Amino acid sequence: MDAPATHDFEAELVALRGYLMRFARLQLRNETWAEDAVSETLLAALARPQAFARRSQLKTWLIGILKHKIIDALRERGREVCTDAISSDDQEDPLSHMAFKTDGHFAELPADWGDPETDLGNRQFLAVLEACTERLPPVQGRLFLMREWLEFSSEEICKQLGLTPTNLYVQLHRARLRLRECLEINWFTSKPAA
Repeated sequence: MDAPATHDFEAELVALRGYLMRFARLQLRNETWAEDAVSETLLAALARPQAFARRSQLKTWLIGILKHKIIDALRERGREVCTDAISSDDQEDPLSHMAFKTDGHFAELPADWGDPETDLGNRQFLAVLEACTERLPPVQGRLFLMREWLEFSSEEICKQLGLTPTNLYVQLHRARLRLRECLEINWFTSKPAA
């Protein structure tokens, strides 16, 4: 990369640092470890800027690097990972958030989601999905990201965080219900014009 392009690349990295920190904090629950993971990510990007061939967005490329740094940190410090205290959400009856009647049918039919495959390619949709994910309660957000974005197995998450499979499934179920509700409110019922 030449000097102006290098400067632009570095400026883009600096601009994305806050986003990377939020993602790392949510996963690691430790400011120092999050800072380390983000620093290592940015150093890796700066060491090999040519590896970013603009085949994807810079944010996507950096998250890919950061995911590996977080996985390494979680595996290295698995027993030390800080978890939030039990929230009031954890004390509630798991059935209270389920949108089903006692006969197993939906209490309210979900909104028509159209063609989700098409929406996944839409940058506006991805921004709404990201915002909805960030609004999840911290424990649910962390578990959801570990399972769906970092692609940890359920067994690995339970082992890393000392959870029972039942607790994990309840928390993931709650997270998915909240994401569904957020997406229905902010995207599917009021889809922006294309």
